Amino acid sequence: MNDIEIAVAEYIDWFNQRRLHGELGHVTPAEHEAAHYLAVKPPASLQKTS
Repeated sequence: MNDIEIAVAEYIDWFNQRRLHGELGHVTPAEHEAAHYLAVKPPASLQKTS
């Protein structure tokens, strides 16, 4: 069973971290998600107040 768990973990890592996605402009899903969160302003309830 351990070999199956390792194989699944490796596939998920490849699928999210290294696979270039054509619909996302040929970037990885992880890169696309990071760019999205940099571009979106967090809701006021989550922003720090000084």
